This record gives sequence, structure tokens and C-alpha cells, in this order.
Amino acid sequence: MSIGLIGKKIGMTREFFDSGTSIPVTVLFVEKGRIIDVITKEKRGYDAVRVGFQKIKASKLTKQMKGMFAKKNTEPKRILKEFRVDNISEFKEGNEIGLELFKDQKFVDVTSKTIGKGFAGGIKRHNFSGLRASHGVSVSHRALGSTGQNQDPGKVFKGKKMPGHMGDKYRTIQNLEIIKSDLENNLIFLKGSVPGSKNSIILIQKNAKNIKRITTVEKIKKIAAEMAKSDGKTKDKPTPKKQAQSKKTEKKEDKKK
Repeated sequence: MSIGLIGKKIGMTREFFDSGTSIPVTVLFVEKGRIIDVITKEKRGYDAVRVGFQKIKASKLTKQMKGMFAKKNTEPKRILKEFRVDNISEFKEGNEIGLELFKDQKFVDVTSKTIGKGFAGGIKRHNFSGLRASHGVSVSHRALGSTGQNQDPGKVFKGKKMPGHMGDKYRTIQNLEIIKSDLENNLIFLKGSVPGSKNSIILIQKNAKNIKRITTVEKIKKIAAEMAKSDGKTKDKPTPKKQAQSKKTEKKEDKKK
């Protein structure tokens, strides 16, 4: 696991480029995190870093948490997250980490809790097809159908796709492209959608998979460069009309001579 950041989902918008291309992006607000504790192999058997995010009033903390923050001599944080790291020497207690962490990063992995849909039927939850909307199908157009077997085995197996609670689960979306990041306002713009509703807590980490893919920004720049080259070539090359006119002028000049 690599060290990451915790942010808040603000919402979705569009990012326009000079070529006129628009890309749907999700905007995340990421406060700077503070390293609360550095855990070594001697202490716990593995190297890790505990990072605190988002400010909180001391009056809202328990006595144990107040004592812990007082001992570390840092301001209270609402969320504490532990990240296992390979090189522990890069991190020191009290240091802050922010969006500079993804400075040279093109893709990130995002984890958050999906929007809860409540109790949902089989059609909505598992994309079942309904029964025929014709005569003879009575009050079972969106019914589940058969769920179990006969006397043997005489039960419904675990994991059977049935109506139930939908959403409200932690999900990870991998390889979301970073369109741009605003370090002054602590904003990061990711291409596409991110799980969760507005103001939900989002965990952002470096992508686990090593992918070799051209980013959207690189594609747009490449297309713009090709267009500029083609425009330059067309300007240099004379058109058929101009060629014909130049030939006529040459003939006229030859006659005069």
C-alpha cells in the first residue's frame, strides 16, 4: 500500500481545453494531512505512517484521543489513517503532506462509499428482466421467479441474487486520470465519476497497476500539433486554381516576349 490523501467530494463539472474539447470531471477538495506517528518494524513488525486529516474541536474528542494528540504535540484531527510504506526514512512526525504527493502522477485509485439505494428488487439490484406484460401474467411482472430447489437440497443457497439492500458499500475505482490540480485552493480534478454523494469522504492513492496509457491531455496536445502541421503544409502547397492561374500568367509573359 502506498501513502495517500483523504478528501471531500465537491461535485462534478466540465473542463474545457483550447481546442474546444470538454471533459466531465469530479472535483475533490483535499486538505493537507499531518503525519501523527511513524511506525517501525521494531515497534509493530511492519513499517507504516499514521496520518491525520481534517480539523476537529478538542471538545469533541474523547479523553484518550486528547491525551494522544497532546503527547504528539499536534492539533486534533478528525480522521486517522494508517498507510504501510516501503521506505520509512522519507517521513517524519509533524510533517505535512498535500497534493504535491501526486505531482508526477497521471492516474490515481479512488475509494469511497457508494450512494445507498435502500431496499431494492431483483430488477434494479441485479438487472433481472421482468416477466411478459401480457394477459395471464398476474401481479408478477417484476417478480423474482423461482429461488430454491425441490426436496433435495430443499434450501436456497447462499449468495443467491435476490432483493435486498442496495448500495452503501465501499468501492474502489482504479486508474482515474488527473486532469489538473489546483494547489492554491487544494482542489484536484479527476476525469469521470467518483463513488459517493456530495461531501462524502474520499481516499485517493497512487495507482496500484502500472498502466501504459496516453492521457486525455496528451491526446488533445497531439491532435493539436498534428492539426498545426497539416495547416502549415496546406498553406505551403499551392491549390489547383492557383497552379492554373500561375500557368496562364507564364504563358502570357512568354507571348509578350
